[in-house]
Parts: sequence; structure tokens; C-alpha cells
Amino acid sequence: MAQVIARLLTPLLRLLPPAVGRHRTPSTPHTTSRRAEPQPAIAPRRSPARPPVLLRGEDVPLVRPYVLTEAERREQRLRRGRRRALWLAVHGVDVGPRRIHGLEVAA
Repeated sequence: MAQVIARLLTPLLRLLPPAVGRHRTPSTPHTTSRRAEPQPAIAPRRSPARPPVLLRGEDVPLVRPYVLTEAERREQRLRRGRRRALWLAVHGVDVGPRRIHGLEVAA
């Protein structure tokens, strides 16, 4: 089957003009016959070397950013509780506060 397709497409592809420009295949002949003259090598500019920046022990924080203090952990727990109550309220479950003005609320 591949041979049949190749036999059908080959005459059609010959009708197309040859590729032009920089991205043509190497098998196509070049239209110009310029000789490539060697270009002089240009040395890249070098900037002056800078001394390495050394880190001092006092500049590096020793506390890991993912470690929470007790106050941050408590605030996160309260925030999670408020979000859970809001989600449950959206779904029709009332989990209101257990204490209102210091008095226990009976369910």
C-alpha cells in the first residue's frame, strides 16, 4: 500500500517549485556560488572578576519556614473550623457556636 501511495504522490510533488531560502535541504543546489572566507575570531570581552560573596552564619535564618509557632497553629485550627462550619452551612448542616455569651447552647 505504501508503494501505491508513493507512486501517486511522486508526480504531484514534482509539480511543486523547489525550496528557497536558508532552510532548504542540502540536496538542492545553491543558487549562488560564494566562497566562504574564514572570519577572524573575535575574543569575547571579559568582565573583571568579582570576589565571591561569602555567607555569614548570622545572615542565614535558622527557623524553617514551614514550622509554625503555637499561636500560628491555633489560628490555623480556628480558621479551618470556620471554613468547615461554612461548608457545612452551605450543605444545610447547622454547627453554630457551642457557647453564646458564656452560656452553653443546647442542641
